[in-house]
Amino acid sequence: MTVHVLSVLVEDKPGVLARVASMFARRGFNIHSLAVGPAAEPGNSLMTVVVDAAEIEQVVKQLRKLINTIKITELNPDESVERELMLVRVSADASKRGELLDSAAVFKAKAVDVGTTSITFEMSGSPAKVNDFLELVRPYGLIDVVKSGWIALSRDSKSRNLRAIG
Repeated sequence: MTVHVLSVLVEDKPGVLARVASMFARRGFNIHSLAVGPAAEPGNSLMTVVVDAAEIEQVVKQLRKLINTIKITELNPDESVERELMLVRVSADASKRGELLDSAAVFKAKAVDVGTTSITFEMSGSPAKVNDFLELVRPYGLIDVVKSGWIALSRDSKSRNLRAIG
């Protein structure tokens, strides 16, 4: 899988998200993750699109053809900050709770709901870290998992030489 992270600045108008998703579907590109929110500039939205495509140039060409697209940037993982949010509910009987909470602490996952038979954790971090935590708790028994999808921004040019934390 060749994964690319695209930051796409678009006009904040009805139907833009549908047109972008339709373009990917028509062209046979697989969207791995899609997150959209308001951009710094009023009237615009910023999409973070994680796409599985060998030919990223073709994806970019097709996105540029869409009328509401303003700017497209492929984000280099070494020069950007990527994060994902996850809520995961895990089976947790009394004998496993301490062990599970200790494991979560290593990943800085926060217990946000504790029930009689389960614990729900909130966890954010790099997509790899989120997936590592998910794999760590999987043996306990996953009940529910929901992820936000990747969000990403390019690093400040002065901070590119610094190591990412988290």
